[in-house]
Amino acid sequence: MNPPKTYEQLVAENDLLRIQLEEAMETILAIRTGQIDALVVEGSQGHELYTLKTADQTYRVFIETMHEGAVTLDRQGLILYSNSTFAAMVGQPLSSVIGIPFINCIAPDYLSMYNDFFEQSWQNSTKQEMSLKQGDSDSELICFVSATPLVLDEGPCLSLILTDLTLQKQMQAQLKISNQQLVNLNATLVLANQSLNRLNLNLKQFTYIASHDLQEPLRKVQQFGDLLKEHYSSQLGDGVNYLDRMQLAASRMSTLIKDLLSYSRISTKPEALQPVSLNEVVNLALTDLELRIQETNARIEVGSLPMVVGDASQLGQLFMNLLSNALKFRQPDDAAVPPLIRLEASRIATTDLPASITPTGVAQAYYRIDVLDNGIGFDEKYLDRIFQVFQRLHGRNEFSGTGIGLAICEKVVTNHGGAITASSQVGQGSVFSVYLPA
Repeated sequence: MNPPKTYEQLVAENDLLRIQLEEAMETILAIRTGQIDALVVEGSQGHELYTLKTADQTYRVFIETMHEGAVTLDRQGLILYSNSTFAAMVGQPLSSVIGIPFINCIAPDYLSMYNDFFEQSWQNSTKQEMSLKQGDSDSELICFVSATPLVLDEGPCLSLILTDLTLQKQMQAQLKISNQQLVNLNATLVLANQSLNRLNLNLKQFTYIASHDLQEPLRKVQQFGDLLKEHYSSQLGDGVNYLDRMQLAASRMSTLIKDLLSYSRISTKPEALQPVSLNEVVNLALTDLELRIQETNARIEVGSLPMVVGDASQLGQLFMNLLSNALKFRQPDDAAVPPLIRLEASRIATTDLPASITPTGVAQAYYRIDVLDNGIGFDEKYLDRIFQVFQRLHGRNEFSGTGIGLAICEKVVTNHGGAITASSQVGQGSVFSVYLPA
């Protein structure tokens, strides 16, 4: 048994270790900066000389500043050179990495893989994913290792480049989660589409019922009313007045059902999108309104209107309702002011749209089509109300209608990714502005 060391001996050994550590640090610094050309390493076969002539100073500086780990191994797997990035990857000081077996840095679950990888790499360049241990903790760092065999003057070496895959793996995991979320969302959309198809089927059934089963009793009421007046008017006396009121109510009900049908059919996205000439659409509407235009002595001025992409049928309903309203809400006949209706168009960049205009679609520019009239106008405090279903600003005795026309206009414009608004003053006419994607 060796006798215990004296205090002086322990101090001397400590000084020797300190000097050796300082020499090692100086050597590492010299290697990194290219100040030496050779290195002697004690291996299993004694001292071996490795020259560093092939790694000039520029190359070493590049290796030191790269984001990948760089390591050089001898035939026994000892680390001859390492950059600071690799030392950080394994969570050790650079001085502790040089000279140790590289296998000491491999995570336990990858030791067998590393042994095969190490042997194969001496024959050909090899690439493999594996995990490194990070210091004394249980943490591991997944990386991609690329090995290239080199033959230097003093013998064969193995150059390793290690790329940290942590961020990539995290992104892959997040992508996997996102893909699963998309799968779940797609399944939800499938169920929603099935529900929508059922709703559309119900809507078709409602349309059939409304157009046949509901209209038929109303027609019978009107027909029987006519028969009663024709054959029994003398016996009915004042009852004829009640029959007239009954038939008028049946007629209003029939009109309401027709308008509801029109609104329900327009409450879906247009199916056939194609270039549509708004001048042609307006001309067709004016042809249908020709008799009313003649009766009211109205003057219609139509400027140059653009081509838009849309559903010609729905756009026809849009301008039919706007023109019909302009004719309906004209100045009283005793005012001797015939209706004057003008249609004008302009192109507006999206950035120049009024703050109150929020189109349902996305476009770089919009066509603004204004329908101006000199009618009775309305109070703008009712602006939001006029585009709602069944909303009327006037009594039924003043103006006929069901209050659905402007709701249809709003729905058509929405379906086409646009917007609609109006400005007016009581007694001063109105301007209805339609915005459609250019």
